[in-house]
Amino acid sequence: MLAGIGPAVAWSSQSLPAATGRKEVERWSVFERSFEGPAAGNPFLEVQFSAEFRRENRAVPVDGFYDGDGVYRLRFMPDDLGDWTYTTKSNVPELNGHSGAFVCVPPAKDNHGPVMVRDPHHLCYADGSAYVSFGTTCYAWAHQKESLEELTLQTLRSSPFNKIRMCILPTEANPQRFPFERNAAGENDLSRFDVSFFQHFERRIQDLCNLGIEADLILFHPYDKLGYGNMPPDVNRRYLRYAVARFSAFRNVWWSIANEYDLVKTKTMPEWDEFFRIIQEFDPYGHLRSVHYSRVFYDYSKPWVTHLSLQSDDFARTQEWLAQYKKPIIFDECKYEGNINRRWGNLSGQEMTRRFWIGMVSGAYVGHGETYHNQAGTAWTSQGGLLVGESPKRIAFLKKIFAEAPALDLNAPADPYYPFIAKPGEYYLYFFDYHQPLDYEFNLPQETSFQADLIDPWEMTTTPFPGSYKGKCTLKLPGRPYLAVRFRKI
Repeated sequence: MLAGIGPAVAWSSQSLPAATGRKEVERWSVFERSFEGPAAGNPFLEVQFSAEFRRENRAVPVDGFYDGDGVYRLRFMPDDLGDWTYTTKSNVPELNGHSGAFVCVPPAKDNHGPVMVRDPHHLCYADGSAYVSFGTTCYAWAHQKESLEELTLQTLRSSPFNKIRMCILPTEANPQRFPFERNAAGENDLSRFDVSFFQHFERRIQDLCNLGIEADLILFHPYDKLGYGNMPPDVNRRYLRYAVARFSAFRNVWWSIANEYDLVKTKTMPEWDEFFRIIQEFDPYGHLRSVHYSRVFYDYSKPWVTHLSLQSDDFARTQEWLAQYKKPIIFDECKYEGNINRRWGNLSGQEMTRRFWIGMVSGAYVGHGETYHNQAGTAWTSQGGLLVGESPKRIAFLKKIFAEAPALDLNAPADPYYPFIAKPGEYYLYFFDYHQPLDYEFNLPQETSFQADLIDPWEMTTTPFPGSYKGKCTLKLPGRPYLAVRFRKI
């Protein structure tokens, strides 16, 4: 078991005095306790520290971690109401055999628990409520100056996005903070984590949690300028264990093993598989796990993968992939809205909006990115800041459309000529792309009456068609660049 996690501060623990004298911790919140232990030598290598949490006959092993200055921490996310106990284990006497207890109480209204897979193409929260992913990419936002990070959080607060892809390891040559201690010459000491880096990063995870945003944590990437792409295998394993020990108790964490894994030439496929297995084994809560690619499609059928994280805009294959892998699909990168001279970063706002609609109505989830550079040279997808593109407010409109739908029960029929998503007999949402008929015959249930709406995704308008509809019915379409038609049971 590994040594240590991060600081015990107010933002991470939901504990109140209980009538029994025990702490109360919200379900799916963070219980944390710190211990004093050895500071001499190298605690990251020499000290083993863990605990076993118990609820009735259930036992959950959890790694602790070293947080500097002789402080060792445990974090745990209880998922079951009632009494919990714990006992520590260590190879040093000061940390071994400590025990304690707390009571897990019902969660607050906005605490729905971690996101998980449901039936098998959907996502939902642990409490069973719907989670419809509207993600964005902001790789290095948590490695910037405080003022820029706060601006990013302010932007996210008013955005439609409820998931953000972000790198743990820096992508820039001169980040504000470094994950390993460094000497005066700037050389990494890969045997010692810089705890201030991880303390800062986990505060940003909690900031996102406070906004209801999932943190899709990218563990490795090919944009390395500081030597982290060439770490020895034992350091890679130790880094993964440490990240899991510190971060996994946060309910909004997802794991992305890598961004564009196939461009990381220092690692082999067996190593990528091993990284998945390490995360799967040592994350006690089973947070979502996937990997992102550039050109070489990962085998998402492997048992440690929970969902597909795609770099693609081949939405026509959604039904094929859903049938093949029987897992949720997220088109995490379908290229970005922006104005740079790279093919992946110059979509118009109208095209990004179109891709969200066609992907979502095809039965998948879709991710956003933005590569407009401001005067300071900062772009959202790399460093955060402000969103200036035209698609986010249209994505918010689409999010509203899905919020009004029976999200947990929507499925896309196989191989539709025009994609649509439906809860048969109650709800149908069709998307008509650039090539669309002037009128179209729909085949609705004969025994049920429906209200029909024309939806303009770009203008963000919803216009009812007059009357009601059932069975085979034809609607005249206005021939706009793209549009949607919605039927709701009366």
